[in-house]
Amino acid sequence: MMAVPASTPADLPVLELRGIHTVIGQHHILQGVDLTVHPGRVTVLLGRNGAGKTTTLMTVMGLTPSSRGDLRFQGRSLAGLPPHRIARLGIGYVPEDRALLSSLTVRENLLLGVTGDRGGEQAALARCQELFPELTAFMDRSAAHLSGGQRQMVAIARAVAGDKPLLLVDEPSKGLAPAVVRRLGDLLRQLARTRAVLLVEQNLELALAVGDTYCILDAGRSVASGQMADLAADMATQRRYLGITHAT
Repeated sequence: MMAVPASTPADLPVLELRGIHTVIGQHHILQGVDLTVHPGRVTVLLGRNGAGKTTTLMTVMGLTPSSRGDLRFQGRSLAGLPPHRIARLGIGYVPEDRALLSSLTVRENLLLGVTGDRGGEQAALARCQELFPELTAFMDRSAAHLSGGQRQMVAIARAVAGDKPLLLVDEPSKGLAPAVVRRLGDLLRQLARTRAVLLVEQNLELALAVGDTYCILDAGRSVASGQMADLAADMATQRRYLGITHAT
């Protein structure tokens, strides 16, 4: 049986952002982001290119620290914490470029995601293979020789290897074939059974298929949020903030 990570009670958020501002160099990227992520759900962060979605994930991880606002994980403030300490608190991060080390094998890449004592490495690898049976066939293959879909699976498996209660995933469907995207959607739903997932995704079809709740960013601000089922029927919001047009 797959271990269930320690989690926040379902009625309490795993992640909370309130009035988050982030400045990178001379650019004021995030200008008031409000977001709540609950356990057992996929929350999708939507918006046009340049809206601040990737910066939001990087701000949670401490890679682009916020300049204002309140950012909390399981009730604990993340203000001032470096990225490695944030990761060790229990947040897995899958960046858009997947960030695998091509010189390492799949097994070695997965072990980079294990936190805590080294005695748990074999258990973590077993969990990864239980979640992603496809990995078993190429555990000792160099990451440089994987397909795009295989690389994405390894990146996600690495992020959850340490039984983290929150998973941040940035544009996982980018560049993947439709069949692989469908498999990816199934995996995200499966992962959400035992943790919270915050997903950045431009593919609205995938977002609607896997998401429970959503938050839309526009010019660095939160402008709409709610249940994904409601967004599916809200053509006006889709047109205004996502640029989605529908045939009449």
